[in-house]
Amino acid sequence: MLADSLLELIRRTSTQLPDDVAHAVRAAKGAEAVGSNAAYALDVIDQNIGLACERSQPLCQDTGSILFYVHTPVGYDQIAFAEAAISAVKLATAKGYLRQNSVDSITGHNSGDNVGPGFPDLHFHQWRKDHVEIVLMLKGGGCENVGATYTLPDPRFGGRDLKGVEKAVLDCVLQAQGQGCGPGILGVGIGGDRVSGMACAKAQLLRRLDDANPDPVLAGLEAAVVAKANQSGIGPMGFGGKTTLLGCKAGALNRVPASYFVAVSYMCWAFRRQGIDLNTDGDIARWIY
Repeated sequence: MLADSLLELIRRTSTQLPDDVAHAVRAAKGAEAVGSNAAYALDVIDQNIGLACERSQPLCQDTGSILFYVHTPVGYDQIAFAEAAISAVKLATAKGYLRQNSVDSITGHNSGDNVGPGFPDLHFHQWRKDHVEIVLMLKGGGCENVGATYTLPDPRFGGRDLKGVEKAVLDCVLQAQGQGCGPGILGVGIGGDRVSGMACAKAQLLRRLDDANPDPVLAGLEAAVVAKANQSGIGPMGFGGKTTLLGCKAGALNRVPASYFVAVSYMCWAFRRQGIDLNTDGDIARWIY
């Protein structure tokens, strides 16, 4: 039953935008000037959302990297889970829920089934709860390409403080322009090292768009980034308008004194993430988003 539950998780993640993201897209469409390029772009996106759900077809032709974030009780067989996940990915690819996206970086050979080193990408975390929680994120290559890692201090942005962080994050938005299939959603990781900082940034994308950061300082940073980005005039797909970002989510890690990294993970409007809780039989007990 686990493989069946994972297959349905993949299908729904690929074809149905989470409610919080769909609501944000529709609210943004209503805020744009009638007849503008921005309103047109968001209307096309909205239609795409409806058609993908109705026809159970991928929201985007690039179904992206496959990232599983899995919380398991102590003693859970993670090897068996990985085997079930690989089987579900292969079947989802055969059914057309996932594009054949796994390419050998040395030979250029496509595996044809979305399986290979680092594909899918599994992140396991133990917890003391008695059930398994799985969150799946499908992250397209276009938005991944416009993410960035900054090192502070930087004469362009300032020192090792939140003002420098804010300017660095906004630079990432400016450099992306219409690339990355905006309006975008940013995950920001402050501190850590080059690996843990970007991992933190991507994990921020697992938060709901309508949540509130429990750290008031980070909440202020998130709000400031969205407000200023949406005053840039870049707009959806770079067509101009009021909606350059749908959201920004930030987290912070401790760092060594010599380093201060700011990692930005850019997500496109096709913000494909969904999650499930499993019961003891491996059936889906709850949809998270």
